[in-house]
Amino acid sequence: MIAGSAIAAPAGARSGFDSVDPFIGTGGEGHTFPGAVVPFGMIQLSPDTRIQPRKDAYDWAAGYRYNDSTIIGFSHTHFSGTGHSDLGDVLLMPIAGEVKLERGDVDKPGSGYHSRFKHDDEVAQPGYYAVTLDDYGIRAELTATERVGVHRYTFPAGKPAHVLVDLRTSMYDYAGKTLWSRMRLREDGTVTGVRETRGWAPGRQLYFAMRFSQPVSGHALHDTEEDIAYKGFPTPGHQDPRQRAQIEGRELVAAFDFDDATGEQLLVKVSISSVSEDNAIANLEAEVPGWNFDRVRTAARASWTEALSAIEVDAPEDDRTAFYTALYHTLMAPSLFMDSDGRYRGPDNAVHQAEGFRHHSTFSLWDTYRALHPLLTLVQPEQRNSDFVNSMLAHRRHSPYGILPVWSFHGLETWTMVGYHAVPVIADAYLKGIRGFDAGEALQAMVASASYGPYDGLAQYMELGYVPIDEEGEAASKTLEYAYDDWTIARMAEAMGRDDIAATFGKRAGNWRHAFDAETGFMRARKRDGEFRTPFDPSASGYGTDYTEGNAWQYSWYVPQDVAGLIDSLGGDDALVSKLDQVFDAEVDPGLFEHMEDITGLIGWYAHGNEPSHHVAYLYAYAGEPWRTQERLKQIVDSQYAPRPDGLSGNDDLGQMSAWYVFTSLGFYPVAPGSNQYVIGRPFLPRAAMNLPNGKRFTVVADGLDDANPYVGAVLLNGKPLERSYITHEEIMAGGELRFTMQTGADTTWASGAEQRPYSMSGAGG
Repeated sequence: MIAGSAIAAPAGARSGFDSVDPFIGTGGEGHTFPGAVVPFGMIQLSPDTRIQPRKDAYDWAAGYRYNDSTIIGFSHTHFSGTGHSDLGDVLLMPIAGEVKLERGDVDKPGSGYHSRFKHDDEVAQPGYYAVTLDDYGIRAELTATERVGVHRYTFPAGKPAHVLVDLRTSMYDYAGKTLWSRMRLREDGTVTGVRETRGWAPGRQLYFAMRFSQPVSGHALHDTEEDIAYKGFPTPGHQDPRQRAQIEGRELVAAFDFDDATGEQLLVKVSISSVSEDNAIANLEAEVPGWNFDRVRTAARASWTEALSAIEVDAPEDDRTAFYTALYHTLMAPSLFMDSDGRYRGPDNAVHQAEGFRHHSTFSLWDTYRALHPLLTLVQPEQRNSDFVNSMLAHRRHSPYGILPVWSFHGLETWTMVGYHAVPVIADAYLKGIRGFDAGEALQAMVASASYGPYDGLAQYMELGYVPIDEEGEAASKTLEYAYDDWTIARMAEAMGRDDIAATFGKRAGNWRHAFDAETGFMRARKRDGEFRTPFDPSASGYGTDYTEGNAWQYSWYVPQDVAGLIDSLGGDDALVSKLDQVFDAEVDPGLFEHMEDITGLIGWYAHGNEPSHHVAYLYAYAGEPWRTQERLKQIVDSQYAPRPDGLSGNDDLGQMSAWYVFTSLGFYPVAPGSNQYVIGRPFLPRAAMNLPNGKRFTVVADGLDDANPYVGAVLLNGKPLERSYITHEEIMAGGELRFTMQTGADTTWASGAEQRPYSMSGAGG
């Protein structure tokens, strides 16, 4: 997606903030949302266009889909870019006129409380969203702090004004997923409540508090499951069962009336807490004590402006939009998950107090250890990164299983995906010099997670050196991912002087060899008797096969810690290059993956829409042909990213797809987090300057960058020729300049020598 000109952005060009388009990824397979959130905020306040039953929920995992034309309301929790749905808590819908309690059929106007809208009336900026609800004539605006969502509704004159609050909805399902909920209107006009759900993470509890800028003139609390309705406060001295200010049940919805809001603006503040209603009130009072919507919006803008200024880009506007939107999407998760007093709810369902760190959750680790967390070590303060590690260590302390999180959100474990990928996140942070956490406890937690036998075939892996497919599904993927994670344990243990642990896990890091089949050249799963499972079809993918969300063509490259060893096993550099070419150049029927929603963005067998492929284009550099990496990266960027709603070829997965783009645009990528190396690809921006967390500045310049010059002709690091195909984390953090000279033809000799290649544990390369 390189523009035809490499002319730098002129003076006075739009800021990074102004270049963000939150609608990118809301169409196609991106699964992002356009609503209001601050960096790593606990509140993600966004419109929901529909909520589907579980079997159809995939496309609406973020609640909003760009090709929809109706909005059912604004809820306060969302995932950005996941391949699974949940959240969508505490949905509000402003209504002018008659109140309807059901959403209705979103394809039939007037059948429920939903409203039609037009994209021309939408505004989405970091920390702000606005839309006109056409069926009501209401202008709705949203902004947020870390724990509070703020709504501003401008009602038309002449129609009764109401706010509907629906506790029944969830991205996981519309009905039947709420175990219990409560809502009450307190005498001071504050609405509080709780909902417990059994969605992706069962038993999740979320409390809320809500205040209105105008007095409530009337209210109706409904339990639609029991067909019960309560209206108004009880009259003193009377026992009218139809009057009550509190209701409990599984299917609750309420309507609040505002006589003074007709033709006026109404502000609504909503805070959330995992601890209690009183804590939700405290969050509300701590973060938004007043009623100045624009002040909150301005503060959100300031937070995003600062966060996005970590990288300054000079580039044509389309490239700036794609880049800054990608950077924006990398700064949403892991999200804050603690109250203003430091308390939070853990995986044991107990309330805990954070001491000396800010507790976060929403760790999509199978996705994000690859590029998102390495990026955050470059664009976020050390304290933020140590907060992430401390949060994972806290999860382990509170977990009934005594291991680090696998895929957790709102403090709870979902057990989704494979591997123990909190381990490389911690190791990568430690090896990059990030402290602020107990390294001894961290190493102990890493070893415990890698030794928990009941988890996904780990007992057999420790016994046999591989996961047997006749006892555990997706065994090839698990063997490969465990071996990589083990290598990162060895790396951190070695750096800490724990040679005993380093030796044990260094040996385990070589277990990938048990999955390699020399006869076919693919990674495969063995049975307990040591034989590979047959029959073998390298195109077979998904559940019941040897692989997790992939097939042999996609997973046989998963040896980031020892690519040199893989090259040797395949028969040398030419064999690796030839097989990589087969991956990209194959003619593949996309229908082959209709049963696998996550395998998208196909270029031959390469599937950029899912994480197992993300490092593959960089592997040519390990065979001494980085010019081939340059070719493939251009092919990927041009076809898989675009500055439009359907501009992501796959789920953004809490920022991993976007982190890949940020790194690749800069010209390098962390193929093996834990190595402290970044493999050089090629830049896609004329100039970018990284304002590093240590106060130094690292600039990347690409002279002659345009579509006519897709290859790297020369690389200078601080003015001196760089003849290797990688740079180190230490070189970046020292500040300076990485300068590329781009040219028309490939330089087939640059960084081709064995000693000029990136790190591999078998000893080849850097």
